[in-house]
Amino acid sequence: MEDSSFFNRMIGHLRGTCKYYTGYPKDLGPSQVIHFTSEREFVNLLHEGFPVVVAFTIRGNYTEHLDKVLEEAAAEFYPHVKFMRVECPKYPGFCISRQKKEYPFIEIFHSPTHVANQGRVADPNITKYNVKVMPFNYDVSPYGFREIFKRYGIRTSDTK
Repeated sequence: MEDSSFFNRMIGHLRGTCKYYTGYPKDLGPSQVIHFTSEREFVNLLHEGFPVVVAFTIRGNYTEHLDKVLEEAAAEFYPHVKFMRVECPKYPGFCISRQKKEYPFIEIFHSPTHVANQGRVADPNITKYNVKVMPFNYDVSPYGFREIFKRYGIRTSDTK
């Protein structure tokens, strides 16, 4: 039993001191991935001003891998980039509006701005926005997210 505690101390020391420790399980803390519940929640998330990475998924083997990647990337880029997961069988309307046929896929929503000309609006309480949407076609890993953020100038940390 003493060997087990020695092993745990050794691994704890390794995790705490080694800059490049890549062992599993990684201690990512509580999940930072937001699960989609409504379009209103999604719009409120965009109003916060942070880029939102949305993974449109269906259940499958690849989705399990994608979930792990999203958890790791969300932990790395929190709070400057929000990550959201949409289960398309539960919310088909939101997924169909993206007009994609291959699942899973990832899109990045950022830079919401008010539309100057609201046009004909049935309800005066409705405000229209323009949002930039980029398809994610890089390596599905935290490194891939880091590279695409760098390429498109999306801020992922506090700059001083």
